[in-house]
Amino acid sequence: MSVVARRLASVDTTLQDPLVGQVLDGRYRVDARIAVGGMATVYRAVDTRLDRVLALKVMHPALAADGTFVERFIREAKSVARLAHPNVVQVFDQGTDGSYVYLAMEYVAGCTLRDVLRERGALQPRAALDILEPVLAALGAAHRAGFVHRDMKPENVLIGDDGRVKVADFGLVRAVDTVTSTTGAVLGTVSYLAPEQIEQGVADPRVDVYACGVVLYEMLTGEKPHDGDSPATVLYKHLHEDVPPPSAVVPGLPFALDELVASATARTAQVRPHDAVALLAQVREARAGLTEEQLDAVPPRARTGEHDIAEDRTSVIPRALTLPRPLPVNEDDEDVAVAADEREVFHRTSRLETPPPAPPRRRLARPRQRVLTIVAAVLVVLGLGAGVWYINSGQFTKVPPLLAKTEAQARSDLKDAGLDVTVRRAYSDTVKRGTVISTDPAPGARIRGNGSVTLTVSRGPETVKVPDLQGYRLDKARSVLKDSGLQPGMVTREFSDDVPKGFVIDSDPPAGTERHADSAIALTVSKGSPVEIPDVTGEDLAEAKSDLEGAGLKVEVAAERVNSEHDAGKVAAQTPGSGSEAAEGDTVTLTLSKGPEMVEVPDVVGESVDDAKRDLKAAGFEVDEDRGLLGLFGDTVKKQSVDGGEPAPKGSTIKITIR
Repeated sequence: MSVVARRLASVDTTLQDPLVGQVLDGRYRVDARIAVGGMATVYRAVDTRLDRVLALKVMHPALAADGTFVERFIREAKSVARLAHPNVVQVFDQGTDGSYVYLAMEYVAGCTLRDVLRERGALQPRAALDILEPVLAALGAAHRAGFVHRDMKPENVLIGDDGRVKVADFGLVRAVDTVTSTTGAVLGTVSYLAPEQIEQGVADPRVDVYACGVVLYEMLTGEKPHDGDSPATVLYKHLHEDVPPPSAVVPGLPFALDELVASATARTAQVRPHDAVALLAQVREARAGLTEEQLDAVPPRARTGEHDIAEDRTSVIPRALTLPRPLPVNEDDEDVAVAADEREVFHRTSRLETPPPAPPRRRLARPRQRVLTIVAAVLVVLGLGAGVWYINSGQFTKVPPLLAKTEAQARSDLKDAGLDVTVRRAYSDTVKRGTVISTDPAPGARIRGNGSVTLTVSRGPETVKVPDLQGYRLDKARSVLKDSGLQPGMVTREFSDDVPKGFVIDSDPPAGTERHADSAIALTVSKGSPVEIPDVTGEDLAEAKSDLEGAGLKVEVAAERVNSEHDAGKVAAQTPGSGSEAAEGDTVTLTLSKGPEMVEVPDVVGESVDDAKRDLKAAGFEVDEDRGLLGLFGDTVKKQSVDGGEPAPKGSTIKITIR
């Protein structure tokens, strides 16, 4: 389907969507539908309170009744809200409105990587790496925070009109070391699933590394590495076939890119980079070794040409990703000038000319000729000696002693020796974490001066016992975990009357549990004793501040004022509300009143009771009937407490007298 057809189809379905035009939670006005997924629909909306455009992700109402789906949906909000990273789509708010459960997220104007691949086919290596690097940076932040995306694919990579790349849809995010689903169903998209996800249901950071390797292959070649007539066929290939090198499809592609894809998509998880940060380091190292020509080479499947952008005004591809057209050759080009020089040289040397007669020989020249002959012979001998020395020793150096040094020290020594570095990691029960176990070539071995040395760096023991972290401050607990060969993971904060604020209450898994090295350990940290928030609505600002600060809370006043039943300048609302529990030092936001909204009272004298009540309520008033003894059987309004046409506070009560 063309881009125009897809957009027209989107308009048609938007017109039929019951949510378009509604305001959710009294705040978010739904303007248009953007996309529909298996769990939710995404809309473009406006936050009427802050007057900004955002994306609203609304769970399908049929799923909102399922507690498991709602929990997963809310987990996305909590997980992504903790990832303050420029390449992660930010979550602003989460809430419910009737049967609708929603997330309010950052709106990225642009397209997805899937749109780019659909319209452009394969990408130049430079463009592919420009997209992959921010994706890995975003995933690296998630991995170091203890989360795994688990559903990386081109549809979840957003490319803004300004060229910014962001990772979206953390709806399948889970903490490291958890299984994919309790029912055994495999979540994710089959083309990007790692073998261990399929076979064991386990998802750690290396499943995201595998998916990124598949995405890189697809960007470089314009096709997926494994295809089949059914999802089962694709899953079988993931388990039993290696991802082929992209150069098999794109001849001439640099070997460094083949190595990147092979490293990221190794079927054995232990062979892959342990997280996105490690893969990002490999990507940058490989990129540094590529020439400008290799980075800008246009693959055979790339669709380029003027019509792609110039004629297709509906193209979804940002200008930052358009592929350059070949430059025309002109007379000023260096290659043309060189060719002209060569033709001139050929012209000059291709003519046969008779040399002039040789001058007569003189005996006085012989001593000088002998000296020149001796000098030439000496130079030949010296040149041969230098050549022999260079062949045997001059082009070689020795690998410096690196064993038991830290990775940083080893890198520095190799750099000083003019050698390149490749790092692999392995578990060791005897060598301290982060230090060199072995090198290839070995220390002292001869190696060419521009050669590369592979360092094997210790990850520490393969399994590590979780230390007892109770009573540690959060920063100290994180340090202890790293020293033990583990990683600090998600932090959850809870109230505690026994543990001081900022200190660890417990860990998950608990102390003494054995975990693989580099596993993330979740921590529960105390928020201190809870403080009950007092009700300050209706109070003066100074009085409200005094009450809240006296309870150990901070006060922030909202810039916007609202109409309310309270007098102008009084507190109209507070967030969090009264009766809620907060930690000492938390902030309560106060919204001040502009006073009640004044509304013109309709004239209902002479109307029937039913008509009068209807008109008054439609104007926003409450109605009180005064029938007295004479009006028990009457049905006509004879008098109203506020005359028609006069203003009165909206929501106030108008008394009508019936006779």
